Amino acid sequence: MKLNLTKPLIVFDLESTGLDIVSDRIIQISYIKVYPNQTEERGNLLINPGKAIPAEVAELTGIHDDDVATAPTFKAVAAQLESTFKGCDFAGFNSNHFDIPLLAEEFLRAGIDFDFSKCRLIDAQTIFHKMEKRNLAAAYKFYCGRKMEEDFEAHRADQDTEATYKVLMGELDMYAPGRQEEPERQLDNNMDVLNEFSKNNNNVDFAGRIVWKEMKDAQGKPILDKDGKSQMQEVFNFGKYKGWAVTDVLHRDSGYYSWMLASEFTNNTKQVLTRIRLREFNKNNNH
Repeated sequence: MKLNLTKPLIVFDLESTGLDIVSDRIIQISYIKVYPNQTEERGNLLINPGKAIPAEVAELTGIHDDDVATAPTFKAVAAQLESTFKGCDFAGFNSNHFDIPLLAEEFLRAGIDFDFSKCRLIDAQTIFHKMEKRNLAAAYKFYCGRKMEEDFEAHRADQDTEATYKVLMGELDMYAPGRQEEPERQLDNNMDVLNEFSKNNNNVDFAGRIVWKEMKDAQGKPILDKDGKSQMQEVFNFGKYKGWAVTDVLHRDSGYYSWMLASEFTNNTKQVLTRIRLREFNKNNNH
């Protein structure tokens, strides 16, 4: 199976000090850059997180403080990674829920505004769960026909990246239209299709503080665009303005924007809010 690519695809995995996107840091990043001509380029970096690696994480990953003591910080390699990742789509395992949000935070902390909204984000775990309803080891056994421990050391980013790459290709093999009779069990080898299929929420920001909601008229009927599709708008998904359109809140309570920027929200949430605010500012100035 060859991936049908229109631009490079970054298949990647992260190991980190924990699961908190705001406070935890990357300790290893591994990727396979697959080009449309099927050539592959691999990268595997240990990262100094600038904080102690918890004992349970060290035991799970085999990466200890001594291993990253002389490794570069993420900020030191951020420009290199931005150059490598620019213009690419991304694929991972549970990547849309954790790896992409954490990577976005690390880029922002390094002063780099990497806009993942322009990338197609393929999540092999979402495909797996939607098609078969379980973890990477189970996916590897199911799609590749072998136990993962026979081929890899678990819980190392470079090993998990290789396994994820094989799982993704195995998924496309299994759900190829010619191999499945039921339309709902067919997946085209197309990054746009896989991007849409990997989505399982309506988040605007990675943390889900702002979500997309269907716009409705005074009679409660959906407002349609020129193509007959429902128009969507960004709304807050928390707090006193939950369910309110972000643009309405920005006009009604200008201090709310400043409060969010000063509070413990992810950098990505603040970035998304700022983009909406700037979009509205430019729209009003152009009228």
